[in-house]
Amino acid sequence: MARAMKVAIVDDEADMRQSISQWLALSGFDTETFPSAEEALKAIGPEFPGVVVSDIKMPGMDGMAFLKRLMGMDSGLPVILITGHGDVPMAVEAMRVGAYDFLEKPFNPDRMTELAKRATQARRMTLDNRALRKELSDGSVLMKKLIGGSPVMERLREDILDLGQADSHVLIDGETGTGKTLVAHALHAVGPRAGKKFVTISCAAWSEDQLAARIFGPSEDGAIPMIEEARGGTICLEDIEALSGALQARLLTVINEQGTPPETRIIAICNDHAPDKTVEDALRPDLYYRLGAMTIVLPPLRARGEDILTLFNRMSEGFSEEYGCEAPQVTAQEAAQLLQAPWPGNVRQLVNISERAVLQNRRGSGSIASLLMADNEAAGPALTTEGKPLKDYVEAFERMLIDNTMRRHKGSIVAVMDELCLPRRTLNEKMAKYGLSRGDYV
Repeated sequence: MARAMKVAIVDDEADMRQSISQWLALSGFDTETFPSAEEALKAIGPEFPGVVVSDIKMPGMDGMAFLKRLMGMDSGLPVILITGHGDVPMAVEAMRVGAYDFLEKPFNPDRMTELAKRATQARRMTLDNRALRKELSDGSVLMKKLIGGSPVMERLREDILDLGQADSHVLIDGETGTGKTLVAHALHAVGPRAGKKFVTISCAAWSEDQLAARIFGPSEDGAIPMIEEARGGTICLEDIEALSGALQARLLTVINEQGTPPETRIIAICNDHAPDKTVEDALRPDLYYRLGAMTIVLPPLRARGEDILTLFNRMSEGFSEEYGCEAPQVTAQEAAQLLQAPWPGNVRQLVNISERAVLQNRRGSGSIASLLMADNEAAGPALTTEGKPLKDYVEAFERMLIDNTMRRHKGSIVAVMDELCLPRRTLNEKMAKYGLSRGDYV
């Protein structure tokens, strides 16, 4: 469950501060009061996780000067100003400067609550977008998102680090839902172009004329063509297989004109081709050989072994925190079913199953098996998944059980020994065998 966002209340009148604080606290907000703008500025920084409610008329630094200081520090911080009747023109000017909104005294408390709710939603979105942009520019963060200890994932991370340092164009292929866009961002973020622009467009989302204008220009709305916008950085072309023959020829011309090393790196993503075809069949040969000199093929989820259980656990933990409930406890039979499922939708399908499992658990009904069955029936004829020796299923479940218990007890070896009825030496041996370290849970 998302934590309540802060509301900083700034007013030189103690009664007014207390009144607003009590009302908003009853509405579920986390409030903090300040008798002056100077005091508030000591506690409010650029990433302040909330909004500000301030009176305009205050001794010392008034509300307008306070607003300007806040906007100079963080223009995305919502500031709601409280004004007397005669201060409305000043409040209108404050809106021009950057105030979120204003309330005229005497104001309706419900109106205050509604404004605070909208302002905190806007603030949460701003902070989430900033965090996302930071993640997408941080190679180490992106690499950590590529969870899994299976050999195919180890190799994928090594390929990203190797190809990320190169200048050549890259072609990414793989089944739907395997994380191709994430890998494209990671390739850019771990390489020498990390500080430059990364722009992306889906070749399947626009008509041929629109796509030509957006990528190459000229655009009717005067927007900079993406190939120019990404100059020195990376342009990511999703759904490259949807590019028409004419636009493939035009893209090839751009590539040939750039020379070596290319001024703008192209990462092409193939999202859909017939089961008996390859991306090579979808592109003209000369373009394929220019884009496919370096290729990454993402592994399907069914080929990643016990990564499936690791991912399910991480996702379930995240959703249980979001919804404020316990994560479902996976039985040995359910673990085997997760490992045996064909996963036609890959990681994207696993995300959906994890969320629905948490919601089911909150209601106290349903099972993971029923979710898998319903999903696979809806998907139609499924891809096959190879069977595994019983020993592999047992070990995968054992690792998941120890991992879950360590997380739940925050690395307490004694608590884990008690719950799993294991002597210390046996627990230590199994943790070493499965690559689990107590330090990861403390």
